[in-house]
Amino acid sequence: MRTIELNSRQEQILQIVKENGPITGENIADRLNLTRATLRPDLAILTMAGYLDARPRVGYFYTGKSGVQLLTENLKNIYVKDYQSIPVVINESVSVYDAIVTMFLEDVGTLFVVDQNSILVGVLSRKDLLRASLGKQELAALPVNIIMTRMPNITVCQKEDLLIDIAVKLIEKQIDALPIVKETEKGYEVIGRVTKTNITKAFVALASGDE
Repeated sequence: MRTIELNSRQEQILQIVKENGPITGENIADRLNLTRATLRPDLAILTMAGYLDARPRVGYFYTGKSGVQLLTENLKNIYVKDYQSIPVVINESVSVYDAIVTMFLEDVGTLFVVDQNSILVGVLSRKDLLRASLGKQELAALPVNIIMTRMPNITVCQKEDLLIDIAVKLIEKQIDALPIVKETEKGYEVIGRVTKTNITKAFVALASGDE
């Protein structure tokens, strides 16, 4: 179900159904002086988009939902797992220099730091690495666990979370990405990431009717 931009004929169909629903496809076609076959694609689009509903032997009726209401409903049906991407993970013993190289080569803005058991222990952002590189430390000898943000000060999410809720967290925390985690006995295992780019892709797909 997607919010779409309607053409003039689809707007006419909506108005007819609003005023006369429930109404059959044949009756709608008669009012527009068109064939039922000609209207079939428009009726299908309006039904799939959520503006109309249809019942056998009854006809089409208007759902009463605006474009904004439909958009809101759609946003509440998109989950992190639908748009997650692969995380870039480094060990906590890695040097700041190697972390900078990894971030550059992987073209990401956030690195997730794990311990020897592959459990999340920290997060590194571009700002963290830039701040370290401006100091007088020897970057090749400085481990990332000295400068990273540590648990429990890390915001995480799970694949069943709503994407719109994660968008709110990214804005509130002023960060670019969140680790997607799975809880284990030892702690959080990183299984993915969700970024501002992932969320942008989801909203573009929603607006264009793709998925």
